[in-house]
Amino acid sequence: MHEQPPYLFDPGDENFRVTADADGAVIDVAVRGTWKASLHGAASRTLRMCLAESPAGIVVDLTAVEDPQAISVPTWLGAARATAAATPAAGLALCLPPGASLAAQLGRAGTLPIHATAAEARAAMAEHRAQDVVRMSLPPSPMSPSRARDLVGSVCQEWELPTLLHPARAVMSELVTNAVEHARTQIDIAVSRRGAALHLAVRDRDQMLPRVLDLPPVRNGHPLDERGRGLRVVHADSTAWGALPTAGGKMVWATVRDRAGRPRQW
Repeated sequence: MHEQPPYLFDPGDENFRVTADADGAVIDVAVRGTWKASLHGAASRTLRMCLAESPAGIVVDLTAVEDPQAISVPTWLGAARATAAATPAAGLALCLPPGASLAAQLGRAGTLPIHATAAEARAAMAEHRAQDVVRMSLPPSPMSPSRARDLVGSVCQEWELPTLLHPARAVMSELVTNAVEHARTQIDIAVSRRGAALHLAVRDRDQMLPRVLDLPPVRNGHPLDERGRGLRVVHADSTAWGALPTAGGKMVWATVRDRAGRPRQW
């Protein structure tokens, strides 16, 4: 069985498209279709999963949503409350045509920033982006996982996050190793502080989203030649992880928090 990681959306769902910027600080959610109960449920689930990534901001593009009676207002007001209550708090911006009835209703509520274009909404998110972020570009080289581990170690030391040192190094190592072995393209990594957590993002130029593979049997005489554990290590040492398409590739991300004595989840 080939298991999917916890994507923030169903890649086959035509009603949603979820993408991220280079380091995952801002997530874009594009929604389309006629508004009804099923779309409300799917939108709420998608936004909750986006918040699990601890983003700095979420931009929701509603320009392709048909909601002439503005019945989705409670959904977006609830999303505003959820993003404000997140730890750390995230920003939320909506993209709507100025003449849309939904824009008028939400404008009267006065609690949500509404923009005419997605580009304007993303620009408004700039103030919410994490200030504590370190980036590095790496080649698809066998030495790159080691350099990425060293970067995480330095960051944990500088930001005084000693309890995250070993799990964060392990997670980053596996994410970069996967990119080296499978994408074989230029790799961009970002380490950012999101409250008491570390957010690790690894971006490559291969659009194929990762899958957790079944472990192959160990070959006789080759007990150390075991493959396929990389994403299982990511799952065990992070509190949330997933993958998102980006412009020209993908980003695989993980959030690492202090487990406070709780066991790893294999």
